[in-house]
Amino acid sequence: MTSVPGKFAAIILAGDRGPGDPVAKASGVGCKALVPVGGRPMVLRVIDALQSSSSIDSLLVCGSSSRLRGHSSELDSLIAAGKVSWVENESSPSLSAGAALRVVPEGQPALLTTADHALLTPRMVDHFCARAAETCCDVVAGLARADMVAAAFPEGHRTVTRLRDGGYCGCNLFAFLSPRAGSAVAFWRRIEEQRKHPLRIVRVLGLGAVLRYLLGRLTMEEGLERLSALMEARAGVVWMEDAAAAVDVDKIEDWTLAEEIVARSQQDRP
Repeated sequence: MTSVPGKFAAIILAGDRGPGDPVAKASGVGCKALVPVGGRPMVLRVIDALQSSSSIDSLLVCGSSSRLRGHSSELDSLIAAGKVSWVENESSPSLSAGAALRVVPEGQPALLTTADHALLTPRMVDHFCARAAETCCDVVAGLARADMVAAAFPEGHRTVTRLRDGGYCGCNLFAFLSPRAGSAVAFWRRIEEQRKHPLRIVRVLGLGAVLRYLLGRLTMEEGLERLSALMEARAGVVWMEDAAAAVDVDKIEDWTLAEEIVARSQQDRP
């Protein structure tokens, strides 16, 4: 495929674990997407970043109507005005992503992120979209180098995947750049269905690749080649320049960290 033309459609996955989500409970709201960071609900912070990005021309939120709509007048107004589209979420993240992607006009690239990406900025979005479009891949993930994230936020505890050529943290940023990217969602669904059966996941991924990873011998290039073959879609990576791109609010300690980062950034403003 060639470089991706035009602007991206942005998809925000706004599902959560239901009424028992620990972050929602701790903040006293009914849905994690509405948890405030810096005094503003996370989903609105993400919408702010995407609306201010020069790479995005449409926004879609995929969530639960009963848990999200009717609980934020600002979000409701954006939907009513047609500035944000709405798709009801499905029973899993992969199914929700598939449902949202089917709404995106054929041929338009899509950026997928999550409502708990509370520190997302227009600069992050523009960097990711521009670099993803240059990869000539079908599906691209945003990653941050683990040493950069640890240096920026030594008080935080991010999930790190370690490969032979270094560790990395996920950034909840994904680009779907061609029709073939749909097969990546189907593969995601296969892995999701087997998440409680590790041996089945090993069979899907291939024993050789899993052993190389466990032994610390798998490189990023080898991993991308294996994923590309399994998904029947070319997979790529964009390395994010801002360590905050790797901070999402999945746990209470993440919420605390995000609040501290926002407070520090506000203090640093002239």
